[in-house]
Formats: sequence, structure tokens, C-alpha cells
Amino acid sequence: MKKLFPDANAALEGLPFDGMTVMAGGFGLCGIPEHLIVALRDSGAKDLTFISNNAGVDDWGLGLLLQTRQIKKMISSYVGENKEFERQFLAKELELEFNPQGTLAERCRAGGAGIPGFYTKTGVGTVIAEGKEHKEFNGETYIMETGLVADLSIVRAWRGDEQGNLVYRKTARNFNPMMATAGRVTVAEVEEIVPVGTLDPDDIHTPGIFVQRIIQADQEKRIEQRTVREREGA
Repeated sequence: MKKLFPDANAALEGLPFDGMTVMAGGFGLCGIPEHLIVALRDSGAKDLTFISNNAGVDDWGLGLLLQTRQIKKMISSYVGENKEFERQFLAKELELEFNPQGTLAERCRAGGAGIPGFYTKTGVGTVIAEGKEHKEFNGETYIMETGLVADLSIVRAWRGDEQGNLVYRKTARNFNPMMATAGRVTVAEVEEIVPVGTLDPDDIHTPGIFVQRIIQADQEKRIEQRTVREREGA
């Protein structure tokens, strides 16, 4: 199976459709599949449900798809950096399913592992628990959360080979490994494509069996919030 594609548009060809569910790796702007997000925007697919830690910022990441009104629903844990997200949500133009961050990560991992549901203490006694099954274990109350799967997962890695084996780098790993396993089709963009056999098997975070398509693409690496201090004596 040929997995290597020349660019993001080619890698997504035939995959997007209206109403689909998409998992997008990343945390803030760190480790986001920025080229695949732009290609998905350009596909014109609409009424999308996105499973992602956040919705990017107003002019980058998933914020680009908010601008074009292609996102119908977000399943997220943090959305505080995006004014357009806030506007659409308060105007009831966008559906939102909030998750505690660890719960969101576990829901993605569970979906990729074929686990339909699990119990957690996180959220017990809060609005997160409303309408969910409660169960006691050893005298403690837990709520049931469901595993998540997606029609398409788009992820960002540091290095990959032509078989789709992926290595992530430091904090850019974040949600990417879990989401790579939970997509019916997974497309990865990486900074460097290396020959098969170059990656040490012990260093591989996502085995190629989970990845159907891969591209090489440089990353802009924007800084989400730039904080500087005044130079002493200035």
C-alpha cells in the first residue's frame, strides 16, 4: 500500500465529506497538523464535528475552519484563545461538548483500543456528570465516559518513514499518538521522511499500521502567546 503523498491536498483526496467527524492532534498551536487543516478547509466539507483539545486561534489552526463556518460541533477541553469560537458559541451557532483534558485524552485512547466506555472519578458532582451513568467501586463514585472514534484523524509528527511509522518530538507529541489510533483513516504530516528501517523500533510512538497516508511538510511553528521582558537598563 503506497502511503506517501506529495502534499496535503493529495493526501486528503477522496476523504472529506459533509457531516464527518475529525480528530485533530495538537495542544494550542503545538503539534497541530497545520497543512492538513488548511487542505480540509479548502475541501469545502461542512457540518464537521472536530475532536481536538482546542480550536486553535482566530487566524490559525482550527480557527481557519471556524472562519469559514465549516465546523458544526467541537468536542474539546479548552477553547479560551479563540474569540470567534466564543462568539459562535454564545450566539448558539456552534455546538460544544466540554471534557476534562485527561478524560478527552482517555476517550481517544479508548476509542483507538476498541474500548466503548470506561469509568472515571473526574467530573463527579459537576455539570460534566449530568446525564451520565454513575457507578460505585470500593465506596467511590465514578461516571461512565465513552470512547471516541473519528472518520478521519489528522496528526503531526517529527519524523516518519514511508510505511507510516511515526516519532513525535517532546511536547508536540500531546494528543497525536492517541488520535492516530482512533481514526478510521489516519493521515500524518511530518517534518522529515526517512527511509524504512532508519527509525529504531524502540523509538517509534505510532506504528505504521495505524497510518494510511503521510506527507512531508515544513511547519510554520507560530508562537501562540509571546511574552517578553524588558532588557535591564533599557
